[in-house]
Amino acid sequence: MTVRFDSVLIDWLGYATVRLEGETGAVVYMDPGRYGVLDDYDERDGDLVLVTHGDHYDPDGIRRVAHEDAIVVVHEAVDADEIDRVDEQPEELPYEVERVREDQSFVLGPLDLFTTPAYNEPDGPYTDDDGVPYHPKGEGCGFGVTIDGVCAFWPGDSDVLPAHEELAIDCLLPPIGGAFTMDRHDAADLADTIRPGLVLPIHYNTFAALETDEDAFVVDVAHRGVPVVLETPTQ
Repeated sequence: MTVRFDSVLIDWLGYATVRLEGETGAVVYMDPGRYGVLDDYDERDGDLVLVTHGDHYDPDGIRRVAHEDAIVVVHEAVDADEIDRVDEQPEELPYEVERVREDQSFVLGPLDLFTTPAYNEPDGPYTDDDGVPYHPKGEGCGFGVTIDGVCAFWPGDSDVLPAHEELAIDCLLPPIGGAFTMDRHDAADLADTIRPGLVLPIHYNTFAALETDEDAFVVDVAHRGVPVVLETPTQ
């Protein structure tokens, strides 16, 4: 099922992979691939591909979504030498590759983009048995992208952070699986704080650790007076 929000079509393809398409034809993919979500997908229509951090860096997934003239934007900390499952650096991909830090704003053609911090707090609930955050500060980012006047925001693998609470966005794409990121309760609180025009949750039920009650999330957000919708993964 494809969700239309104003001038933008939104498809959740599974895990953290989202496809956005504007009425003017621009196509953006966020964090394509991993866990087989693109095994039967080979559209290669993406103008812009955004990669938040190493856990979501998948060269095969990028190739399945990007056309030959695509721009691939990758957080500066992504390093294939530190990822056991890949051996190809982003700069070795056959596309124009741009590296970004957190807290940047920039323009790529007709698209406005910004990045936000994305990490788990050391004293928060999303740490390993030794108290180390699953996603330390400085290793990833969230992305906001404006297409045809609609600003969609994917926080990446992160806790809810102070920077999120100041955002003025139209569509929030929060992770709700918990375990390694904000859970459905955290995400509902964030939606209530920033009051976007639409909330479409992702990054849940991909594997056992991310299982959650998405219907309860919808009820929670709707009771707060924020529009919310579930998107069944296309793949």
